[in-house]
Amino acid sequence: QAQLEESGGGLVQGGDSLRLSCTGSGRTVSTYAMAWFRQGPGKEREFVATITWNGGGTLYADSVKGRFTISRDNAKNTMYLQMNNLKPEDTAVYYCAARYGFLGMGLTESEYRYWGQGTQVTVSS
Repeated sequence: QAQLEESGGGLVQGGDSLRLSCTGSGRTVSTYAMAWFRQGPGKEREFVATITWNGGGTLYADSVKGRFTISRDNAKNTMYLQMNNLKPEDTAVYYCAARYGFLGMGLTESEYRYWGQGTQVTVSS
């Protein structure tokens, strides 16, 4: 069973950048499609970005397109989310998720089997 752990969250000002990491343990996640979701205060968890098992395909939510970049390094069993030009509305707990790679990318929570505990990102104006 894959275990996921996020890191890299913090408090930043609007316009700043952050890079989140999601590292797998227990078993390799190199064959899993992976994704980032987020849950802002008083909001439901929402899709942010997803990447295929080999990094060959990516999809983004419209709200982050052009500002966020999802990537992965399978040799390090790690996925990343580079977040640039952060806005206050990006404030949320960010979660990484994984599912079997042969299933392809998914856009909804229910499609993912494994989840991390989340890392807080707070963007001040």
